[in-house]
Amino acid sequence: MRLDHLSYAAGPDGLAGTARRLGELLGEPFVDGGIHPRFGTRNMVLPLSQGTYLEVVEVLDHPASDKAPFGQAVRARSELGGGWLGWVIAVEDLQVLEARLGREAVPGNRWRPDGHELRWRQLGVKGLQSDPQLPFFLQWEGDGSDHPSTGASDRIHLEALEIAGDPHRVSEWLGTPVEGPLDDVKVEWVGVNGVPGVVAAQFSTPTGLVRI
Repeated sequence: MRLDHLSYAAGPDGLAGTARRLGELLGEPFVDGGIHPRFGTRNMVLPLSQGTYLEVVEVLDHPASDKAPFGQAVRARSELGGGWLGWVIAVEDLQVLEARLGREAVPGNRWRPDGHELRWRQLGVKGLQSDPQLPFFLQWEGDGSDHPSTGASDRIHLEALEIAGDPHRVSEWLGTPVEGPLDDVKVEWVGVNGVPGVVAAQFSTPTGLVRI
């Protein structure tokens, strides 16, 4: 169980504009990640150190985005102006979580612009929708050579997450202390004055610490 990636919903400037704005803050450009046909979304990605990555995601004008919980979540966040959607944990065996949480994982895939298909199974997006402090889970298929973090230069490292929420609730959801999958990332828990969830992320970059 480890932190796989952070997801950021596009704002009024759209996918390309949001990714360009964040890329300028971090000093590295995002690349076109492609389309999630099952979810009615598309993304742009920025590989980070330690096998993680940052994605900016946008909902498409497609029926799948109205039916799939992930598409619904992206649309709702973008309609609020965009911003942090959530954090995602990678696991080696989703069946353990399916049994513990009483939920069934669903398949996911993404077609990159070069025609390559990434495949995985995921679980817990409905939990994210109802309680945005909670991460959702995925299990990648394949040998890992096409993971979106591949090719990271180690120039950008996720140092800390600021989460509005309750660490005990999140640990209960994970089935392990929240520090487990976040060994290399400091977590700062802040009071919930509004909607719980990721408030900010702090990145070390060649030009210093950047908080988004």
